Amino acid sequence: MMDRDVKDCIIVGGGIAGLQAAIQLGRYSAYDVLVIDRGTGRSTICKSYRNILGWPEGVSGEELRQRGRKQAEAVGVAFAADDIRKAERDEAKCFVLTGKDGTRYRAKSMLLATGLMDRFPKLPGLMSTLGTSVFVCPDCDGYEIQDRKTVVLGSGDPGANMSILLSERAKEIIYVNHEGQPASSENMTQLANLGIPYIEKRVTEIQEEGGILSAVVLEDGSIIRAERGFISFGGNMIYSELAEQLGAELEHNRHVKTDPRSKMTSVELLWAAGDLGVHSELTTVAMGEGATAAIWIHKTLKKMTSQAVT
Repeated sequence: MMDRDVKDCIIVGGGIAGLQAAIQLGRYSAYDVLVIDRGTGRSTICKSYRNILGWPEGVSGEELRQRGRKQAEAVGVAFAADDIRKAERDEAKCFVLTGKDGTRYRAKSMLLATGLMDRFPKLPGLMSTLGTSVFVCPDCDGYEIQDRKTVVLGSGDPGANMSILLSERAKEIIYVNHEGQPASSENMTQLANLGIPYIEKRVTEIQEEGGILSAVVLEDGSIIRAERGFISFGGNMIYSELAEQLGAELEHNRHVKTDPRSKMTSVELLWAAGDLGVHSELTTVAMGEGATAAIWIHKTLKKMTSQAVT
């Protein structure tokens, strides 16, 4: 196995939170920072964020990632393509990370920005519409369905809850329970009271043109015309395995608990930012958390250096 030099900080995850942290740390011009990214994650599938300052026409997750990496590299941050499978600490209290092919990385401090991935079925047409006309986050994109006919594709209560939440925004909401999991009687009553049609059938296809949803095709061949869509299946994958291996405290839903001020986890010198933590999952919040974590990593590393000198 190959052993790398000890970095001042390793950031695991090259999405929005990780890149913003990398840019902030790089701009201190004082640290050896490495971002390790496997090239997947929520931001890789979103084709248009429209709620970010300065991007009123929208910007794709891929463009943000490309621009962010270039910006971080310009201030001295290094990048490695790898999938970290194991995290531990050695006798010197350094973090030791092992990649998928056995490559090892060591660092004095670490930021986890590994995020999450929404669970959704593989349906023809769905990937083409995600982030353009089919959305996952009501805080990010509830505005996009304002006064539009909207179909919610989901499972049981997660889909029912999303439909109820969005009912105040859309012109018309239809809930298609694709997986047929039961929703609570309370939710079913609320759907009925709000006049939200409930359909318990599998979806076979998303019809779209240029990424814009036009209809949902059901297993019996029937077609639901719609202008926008949301997905809500529950059971999202939270990539908190590395935090758990290091002993960080997790919430009941496997998101990582952090100090609200510094974003440090319950493990000394281990930070977490973005969708991995407990927040509203907004891209802009992920940016803020990445920057906040970087500021506190800087403060801590600077203090460690001064203590070592004295």
